[in-house]
Amino acid sequence: MTMHTAIDLFAPGLAGTAPYGITEGPDGALWVTLTGSGEIARFDPATGALDRHPLDSAEAGPMIITPGPDGALWFSRGRDHRVGRITTGGSATSYTLPTPACGPYGITTGPDGALWYAAMNADLVGRITPEGRITEFPLGTTGAAPSALAAGPDGALWCTLNQAGAIARITLDGAVTLHTLPTGAAGPVGITAGPDGALWFAEIAAGRIGRITTGGEITEFPLPDPGAKPHAITADPAGDGCWFTEWGAGRIGHITPGGEFRHHPLPDPASEPHGLAGTADGALWVALETGQLARLRSTHRQNG
Repeated sequence: MTMHTAIDLFAPGLAGTAPYGITEGPDGALWVTLTGSGEIARFDPATGALDRHPLDSAEAGPMIITPGPDGALWFSRGRDHRVGRITTGGSATSYTLPTPACGPYGITTGPDGALWYAAMNADLVGRITPEGRITEFPLGTTGAAPSALAAGPDGALWCTLNQAGAIARITLDGAVTLHTLPTGAAGPVGITAGPDGALWFAEIAAGRIGRITTGGEITEFPLPDPGAKPHAITADPAGDGCWFTEWGAGRIGHITPGGEFRHHPLPDPASEPHGLAGTADGALWVALETGQLARLRSTHRQNG
């Protein structure tokens, strides 16, 4: 049995908008943050329809986007320090965060039915309910640059600390445990709950993919190309490891639970892949900063 991966490009109408975060919405469409133009885009893979929804400020800097517990999409606004919400019908609102200039980046739905965000400039994570009630929890660090968040299988939130070279575990009441990475100055960014019950993360500065168990045991897997700059990471929709973007190399990578890599070059090596998301049909979609969306489809063929 041989696996083949095809890569297709879509949505050329996004040129100049700097697509960044991407997720599948409850409506089956792809929702994409357009950091360069201050918009949220909806792309329907079935029809090819592309709708762009301007935010109330072109300088909002939408970054990461995630489905919320209320049927809407929630996203971080890194430049004007707000958290945004957009319905599947395209109606957008936003919430001012308590800490000024906190730089929200990662955002995810927690196991408590609230949204959690990481504030890169303020050494804290925050919790916002669908009704807009906000609570912030300090991490007890200085200059750690909390980046991405994932809900773990243990009922806690897990957060990469980009400048501290660590992974933080945060309980729902705000208790923090820090796990320092073996590799110094690793620069962890993306993090996801893997299919094996551990958390997997991308070390952009060290060129490694890391794995941490809920008990804090860390394993690091060096990429063949240490300058690939792995950025975002998500669980494989097929349940076999994780996919990640190689931002510095114009590739999409895959790692198995045992640490084996595959690499898939994009048609344009300078496409700067950022966010990625698996969809219900088993495909993988990637936001390319150069202005398109890429779809990876894997097929298995019988040999002989």
